[in-house]
Amino acid sequence: MNDQRVDFDTPISRAGTHSEKYEGRARIFGTDAVQPLWVADMDFAAPPAVTAALIARAQHPIYGYTDAPHSLYEAIQQWLQQRHQWSVAREDILLTAGVVGSLHAAALAFAGSGEGVIVQPPVYFPFFSAVTRSDRRLLLNPLIEQDGHWQIDFEHLEHCASDGAKALLFCSPHNPVGRVWRREELEHILDIARRHNLVIFSDEIHADLIYPHQRHIPLATLALPGDRIVTAMAPSKTFNLPGLGLSYLISSDPILRNELREVLAGLHVGNSNPFSLTAAEAAYRHAGDWLDQLMAYLHETQQAVTQLLTIELPKIRVVPPEGTYLLWLDCRGLGLDDGELQRFFAHEAGLGLSAGTVFGHGGSGYMRLNIGAPRSEIMAAMRKLVAAWQQR
Repeated sequence: MNDQRVDFDTPISRAGTHSEKYEGRARIFGTDAVQPLWVADMDFAAPPAVTAALIARAQHPIYGYTDAPHSLYEAIQQWLQQRHQWSVAREDILLTAGVVGSLHAAALAFAGSGEGVIVQPPVYFPFFSAVTRSDRRLLLNPLIEQDGHWQIDFEHLEHCASDGAKALLFCSPHNPVGRVWRREELEHILDIARRHNLVIFSDEIHADLIYPHQRHIPLATLALPGDRIVTAMAPSKTFNLPGLGLSYLISSDPILRNELREVLAGLHVGNSNPFSLTAAEAAYRHAGDWLDQLMAYLHETQQAVTQLLTIELPKIRVVPPEGTYLLWLDCRGLGLDDGELQRFFAHEAGLGLSAGTVFGHGGSGYMRLNIGAPRSEIMAAMRKLVAAWQQR
């Protein structure tokens, strides 16, 4: 590991890189004159070890179909053991091209046409389309918000599970509400799944992005023999590599792995990108210190945002995040409907955030803020927000 201090403060222009976060502003917000704080990638340079490895690979001028080397699986296994105390067998890992595609594959693999799949809104919106575009029946188990704390409605989850559900798409840590689920919550999920023979697809793409005094527990580490769990992880959010398109699924159940493999093969979804394989291995082997510094930096940023809004614009309340670089802002105190709220942020404050409504039930009155950028830029955005409200 490299113990040098990482510079997260110096802005890096993304002009000319065809960045979705920047190039998509006019399409999403009706204007490109907004500071983009929506798409969940970060405006930080990837770990130097990743860049060095990619440059070295690019110097070989043939970019053909590429098998994943044994050393990549070994790097993943070592990372999971060191960071999550999770011992994973090589044969339990299935490489895929992305978690979103895997959500769709899971809906196809684990439920038949018209059969139920449970989703817990407000949640990352591809969870919904994975079910509806697969002609599966969407069963909503909304999270409960009480005094700013979001939790699972277990009684209602039991009802959904008994209503013909075949699978649960579970988000852990949770995007957008920022929860890192506790052991007792995870065990309750498993209890319900056992009683109703549910397959749980646990999206744990944010597993490494955890704030101090919190601990992410991979759901599968609490499993008993016979539990049917697939875990989705990736280096993309952890090391800011989402454009490279690599993730992996983990399951100790060979039947579940084979069902997923069959669906993915039928969709002709490959994972032979030589650059994504190279970047992933370099990150897992050499970027642990980079990640530690990133989380310390993000923690200071979210504290600064919370303090500023608490003092200068208390009508907006930051839901205390336990993980991810996404802040869930409770804007209901502004007294605006969702259309007015979105226009206020984009056209009065000049800020492009994700509207809470896209995350489904429970998202009304909220906005999602991506703080993965130099702190000076995030704080300037918050001052613009305060000034815009004061000028109303």
